[in-house]
Amino acid sequence: MCGTNEKLVELNERIKCEELDIQLNEIPDWNCCGASIGYGGGVEVLVEDIGFDGIKSKVKKPLDGLKIAGYVGCQTNRPFGIAGESFENPQYLDKIVESVGAESIPGYEKKVQCCGGALAFSEPEKSQEMIKGIIEAAYDNGADMIVTPCPLCQANVEIYQDNINETYGTKFNMPVVYYSTLMSVAFGRSAADAALNGQIIPAKQLEEIANK
Repeated sequence: MCGTNEKLVELNERIKCEELDIQLNEIPDWNCCGASIGYGGGVEVLVEDIGFDGIKSKVKKPLDGLKIAGYVGCQTNRPFGIAGESFENPQYLDKIVESVGAESIPGYEKKVQCCGGALAFSEPEKSQEMIKGIIEAAYDNGADMIVTPCPLCQANVEIYQDNINETYGTKFNMPVVYYSTLMSVAFGRSAADAALNGQIIPAKQLEEIANK
């Protein structure tokens, strides 16, 4: 997990689990690279165990009026993806967005494109060209923000918008929000609890809903 947003991601994952009555058990001497059996990640647990109706039942502040581009990225579906989902056009993130009361963009054509995170330092021009396409497609579809279940994508697509603006003459100012941040607000948490102050590009519409 990217060290720059690790605490933000951990906080929102804990809030999400608390609101959904999921018990977290700390693993003694945990090694993130030492797993030897299959396990379910956060998105898999949400979709396959909690379900979209379960998510919807916990919503206290529906995200009415928000139009959100669900950006899955290239890694979340690997190696096996979500049961029954298309690798080319997965729908589960759109359904999560709809479960919390926002409007999704099912036809968002860049939803599984790589953000170039692995190239961010070695070949930044290539990475930023990829990010440019992801953001442009969100704007073209009328999105207010992008939401993603990938911490690296969240950081990469958000952080480099100023660089892209300088290179390409664009005027990007698109909030990019981690999916559990979105859920934290919908579940009734304040902007502070949801760590919205950790966004590089403020998600102002989400802040307004959180502070109601």
